[in-house]
Amino acid sequence: MKWDAIAVFIFFFLLVTVLGFIAARWRQGDLNLINEWGLAGRRFGTLITWFLLGGDLYTAYTFIAVPAAMYGLGALNGFFAVPYTILIYPLVYLLMPRFWAVCKQNNYVTASDFVKGRFGSSGLALAIAFTGIIATMPYIALQMFGIQVSLAALGIPLTTSIFGINVDIPLIIAFIILAAYTYTSGLRAPAMIALVKDVMIFIVLFATLIYIPFRLGGFNFIFQQVHLKAVHSLVAPPTVPPTPKFFDIIHPNQYLAYTTLALGSALALFLYPHSLTGVLSSNSTKVVKRNAALLPIYSLMLGLLALLGYMAIAAHVTPLKGFGNNGSIPALINAMFPSWFAGFAFAAISIGALVPAAVMSIAAANLFTRNIYKEYINRDATDRQESQVAKLTSLVVKFGALLFIVYIPTQYVLNFQLLGGIWILQTLPAVFLGLYTHWFNRWALLVGWAVAMISGTWMFIATGLTATVAPFSIGPLVLTAPMYQAVSALVVNLVLVVILTPVFEAIGARRGKDITAPTDYDEEVTVAEPVEAGKEALG
Repeated sequence: MKWDAIAVFIFFFLLVTVLGFIAARWRQGDLNLINEWGLAGRRFGTLITWFLLGGDLYTAYTFIAVPAAMYGLGALNGFFAVPYTILIYPLVYLLMPRFWAVCKQNNYVTASDFVKGRFGSSGLALAIAFTGIIATMPYIALQMFGIQVSLAALGIPLTTSIFGINVDIPLIIAFIILAAYTYTSGLRAPAMIALVKDVMIFIVLFATLIYIPFRLGGFNFIFQQVHLKAVHSLVAPPTVPPTPKFFDIIHPNQYLAYTTLALGSALALFLYPHSLTGVLSSNSTKVVKRNAALLPIYSLMLGLLALLGYMAIAAHVTPLKGFGNNGSIPALINAMFPSWFAGFAFAAISIGALVPAAVMSIAAANLFTRNIYKEYINRDATDRQESQVAKLTSLVVKFGALLFIVYIPTQYVLNFQLLGGIWILQTLPAVFLGLYTHWFNRWALLVGWAVAMISGTWMFIATGLTATVAPFSIGPLVLTAPMYQAVSALVVNLVLVVILTPVFEAIGARRGKDITAPTDYDEEVTVAEPVEAGKEALG
């Protein structure tokens, strides 16, 4: 155990814990209203929204997993994250202002609220809510995994035997702290903590990008070492086609996989409930548009962050035992930096897990409360009951994620998160296309969703629960080059929706009533919530 590193880690962890509880009095509102607890009253301006979305989208697991993929599998699996975060922001600029406007005008809190109002279908709204919740659960577990890796890198024992049962006490303490301030402060807590988290992450990033290449002899040496590893991985028996494990340059037969991974991930990112929650917490469509312009700063950071995987190759580090490639970056930090700075870095990574975990649990709780509890269990629920159920659900979701990461092998958690990406993309026709048209029949959307969910899951199982790319065939169309399974399932989804809409219309299964109005989508006439500025915003 590295006591100076642990002392630094504990200091910053306690700091954000205090901030989490103080957040309940920041921009005060009635936290017995789900709009205040789950969306912070929709009052965040440009700066706070930027930090919140950045902390929400660029998670602790991102800090570990992207360079780990570069370290273990090469550019195809690691670097596609960079173009996909570049592709997403023009889509955010086009789609999210309309989404914010219609949700503000109709007091929608979730994407399922919007789908129900747009297509007049409780069943379709339930499908969207169900998809959002199950896709988010393993995502929260991966944030817990980020904390777990950081604790292991500090030398803190992860498990203690109590009455013969292995208990992960440090992770349970982190869970209790996260659960407590999320329950009391709602979305305000991760928004306030995101300010500290992002500053710490940027400090760690710049330190690694300057100091580690200096220690290793420059980027030229780093790329030479990566290329040597790529060449060595090509060694195979003469009768077996080479299948290199490491690629410093994408091979031509991987172009389709790389492109569809980037495109599918870009389309999926802002379908996740936590991303939409961050958008809906903002003050106006202007704030959303400004963030679409400013958030690519994080994409630049991600591109530089990915290079840490190549630095780990050049430094010949041995990943932390028990974590596979995901232990490579913590091992690199321990090898290159003094102990006190390693403690600061691991504190930044762990705090980077708290922000998205909090937002994800809030988003899942909003979905359950608005689209399952109030719709099917207690239609007459008061505002206070809504808020209370959401708070309790957020605790259950986080506890489920904790059990996930403690008692289920990490590889299975990783698999479920990959599968979650396939699932969440199948909500695109109802959510994104629904912002522009009501032409689709609600039953066609439901059938398309169901078939795509089943086919996407089957494709993932067929590849051994580990790969997200595979050859695609639909009827006479056969693509031998592998592509992202989420995109393959989405193609099936869209084809079915377009074909079945006129079929259902012909047999009398008509569209549901659209209770939204064309003016609801007008970004310019939507009245913004009052937003604090200057000292008032930070006070």
